[in-house]
Amino acid sequence: MITTMGWAILVMGMLVLLVAAVGVLRLPDALARQHAATKAGTLAVSLCVVGLAVLALANGWGWSWIGRLLLLQTVLLVTLPIASHALARAGLSEMEKRDADP
Repeated sequence: MITTMGWAILVMGMLVLLVAAVGVLRLPDALARQHAATKAGTLAVSLCVVGLAVLALANGWGWSWIGRLLLLQTVLLVTLPIASHALARAGLSEMEKRDADP
């Protein structure tokens, strides 16, 4: 039962990641693509980490795996917004340069 729940959460994370990838391919400009990649990507990675944590507990991998997954999640939650902000600033700068050129 718990293993099935872990796999279900993991599959939901993969589906959200697929939606994010489609958004990156389909959205019109760099800012919209960046938004899709970071927002949905953060949710997808979070779901995958939770699913893997449930599977780790169900299969007896030990608490060290849970600690590693929590560390991974923490690093991603700290760095993804910073990377998103840097990409947004670069995209705005490029859009301003493009609009300023005759």
